[in-house]
Amino acid sequence: MSAVPHGSVLLVDDEEKIRKRLGRALSTDGHDVVEAVDGRDAQRQLGLRPFDVLVADNLMPGLTGIELVRDIVRALPPAERPEVLLMTAHATVESAIEAMKLGALEYLQKPFEVDELLALVRHAMEHHRLRSERQYLITERNEDFNHYGIVGRSRGMQEVIRRAERVADTKSTVLITGETGTGKEMVARAIHHRSAQREMPLIKVNCAAIPDTLLESELFGHVRGAFTGAMANKRGKFALADGGTIFLDEIGTLTLTLQAKLLRVLQEREFEPLGAERSQRVDVRVIAATNRDLRKMVGDGTFQEDLYYRLNVIPIEIPPLRDRRDDIPALIEHFVDKHRHRTGRTVTGVHPDAAVALQHYAWPGNVRELENTIERAIVLSQGPELTVSAVSFLGVQGQGQSGLPSLGLHQNIEWVEKETIRKALEQAGGIKKDAADLMGISQRALSYYLAKYRFD
Repeated sequence: MSAVPHGSVLLVDDEEKIRKRLGRALSTDGHDVVEAVDGRDAQRQLGLRPFDVLVADNLMPGLTGIELVRDIVRALPPAERPEVLLMTAHATVESAIEAMKLGALEYLQKPFEVDELLALVRHAMEHHRLRSERQYLITERNEDFNHYGIVGRSRGMQEVIRRAERVADTKSTVLITGETGTGKEMVARAIHHRSAQREMPLIKVNCAAIPDTLLESELFGHVRGAFTGAMANKRGKFALADGGTIFLDEIGTLTLTLQAKLLRVLQEREFEPLGAERSQRVDVRVIAATNRDLRKMVGDGTFQEDLYYRLNVIPIEIPPLRDRRDDIPALIEHFVDKHRHRTGRTVTGVHPDAAVALQHYAWPGNVRELENTIERAIVLSQGPELTVSAVSFLGVQGQGQSGLPSLGLHQNIEWVEKETIRKALEQAGGIKKDAADLMGISQRALSYYLAKYRFD
């Protein structure tokens, strides 16, 4: 018997007796219920947090239910919209059709039995879960990697590409190593998208970004009641990747306990969700990545030897950018083209002096640092060509032996960008057009960065 889906419900009705009665029933059924007295109150609640399901009366003073749904459609992207159930005592064919066109899942005519509403909310919860999973998989598959080509002309990168192509047709486990920012995830994506499983999901997990207490549930899922706060069943990343590929980044940060459970998945192709009594079979290809020396960690006793050999079936080592300087011109061209389109700037190229500076810089942050530098230069440039001043390196501490600026490694690039935007907005009194003029960028470019850093 499948578990009843539970989640968050925003209940909107101007009649207090009805609202309280339905709210109690939904809460008793296991849902997290927030009540709103009218459409305006509902708008405020939706601005504070997301909801899985919206249950709203249609005829309310000020803002009707259909007007509320129309506002949600305008304000929220599809992935963030709740499932909608509309209630009314005065249903018409026209209003029902309009509600369905706006995306309402069901249209309830008053009076109705409470059990009917509970059943519809459960159905809506399941529909929302499936829609969220589908959207997640589509996003992961398409996000910025539709062409998945790796930019690299050097001998080292050509060898990486050749090995990735050879292993793509197999289901062998791959271990990608290299310094931070060298492009390990890009190589993993290339392997997946060239494989026979390309139509199946590629699920990525940054093991270092998830607390140890949550990582096991994130990887293997859990059943309702497995721990405090587990209000519903949850599918883990391995279950979502079934039939496809799972990319485990920063694999060297796993605890020994999780290493043992991962080893079982690699050996037996099965795992147990937290709190479950039965094992779950899975057919998934594992690609792992790390910037750590796992062989040394094995010697130190911080990484299981068996797991290391299970992961290191096909090793791929990505050289740092300083060891493949032949790739820098092609990478510069690629990132200039990418970010001038994203920011709306008319940048045609890089001044020769700036190109020399970029070519000879040490790039401790590798390709990621190069991309950030090009993106920042495009936003701050005053003309169609990126000059040395536009390509200035953040955190300059003086001149290196080559006469080029050296980078303070602890400077936070994103902090500097956000501070620049914040100060420009303050000086412009919050007017975006004036702030963009102060920064010497287009309004479209400013809108891009406001969205990137989620400025109000």
